[in-house]
Amino acid sequence: MKRLSFLVSLTNDDNDYQQEQAAVAEKAGRRLGVDVKIIHANNDALAQSQQLLHYVQDSSVVRPDAIVFEPAGGTAFPQVARAAAAAGIGWVVLNHEVDYILELRRKFKVPVFTITSDHQEVGKIQGKQFAALLPNGGSILYIEGPANSSAAKERTAGMNLTRPSNIQIKTMRANWTEESSYKTVSSWLRLRTSQESHIDLVGAQDDSMAMGARKAFSEIPESERARWMKIPITGCDGMPKTGQTWVRNGTLAATIFIRPNTDLAIEMLVEAFKGAALPERKITEPESVPALADLARSGKMHRSAGV
Repeated sequence: MKRLSFLVSLTNDDNDYQQEQAAVAEKAGRRLGVDVKIIHANNDALAQSQQLLHYVQDSSVVRPDAIVFEPAGGTAFPQVARAAAAAGIGWVVLNHEVDYILELRRKFKVPVFTITSDHQEVGKIQGKQFAALLPNGGSILYIEGPANSSAAKERTAGMNLTRPSNIQIKTMRANWTEESSYKTVSSWLRLRTSQESHIDLVGAQDDSMAMGARKAFSEIPESERARWMKIPITGCDGMPKTGQTWVRNGTLAATIFIRPNTDLAIEMLVEAFKGAALPERKITEPESVPALADLARSGKMHRSAGV
């Protein structure tokens, strides 16, 4: 069999989860003896669709055997997907719900499937983390991903299913990066309403955005800074070198480990090109960091200490 080549399109290279997606993809490529090319969309869905069409339609480039991509916006590019499959290119969608997979699998003899974390379960775990950290209730500043992101929507829905009724949520949005969250939170902090708000905890839908909020708090005038810097902050993604390390050193109160899945996509594609039958959809399960029982003990200790 000829040496396979896969194109991996990620949303950005400023987010620790996306950086880990790139790293594990390259590692899997080396391990399995396939060529892996990584490109980034800089959180621009239009740019991403144009990048992908370039590799599908432009005769000046060597077509990949398959495209693996995580959508940068609210769409998984059904027209690009059909063009790719019609050109004999496999198509794998990461961390996004799509409705055209079955159609493409019926029409074309190329590997087509999705791999995603259970984003609603991510949200459910985060809601349980909030309950553990605030056993007596309170107010949370909740930093969501973009409004057009299915992952962000599912995480919010899951969080609201497990969040106790005595915990109130103040929401704002950022774009899965530290800088976008920093700007959003900094702007809110300049409003009078923020000074009148009592916030007991910050929950972000990824660790980069959690750190952006922390950075914004660190720049508050000194008279108020100590109060804001004491507020526990939680995130999601839980990469070993970032989120999990930040939990261990106390920078974050908790995170949720969401397994990178580009390596799984590459492994499954290699098997598919060898003739293996694959499912339409593979789901990976998230995990609380630390475990919810340990977090509950931590929350009770904080409350008893008057923190």
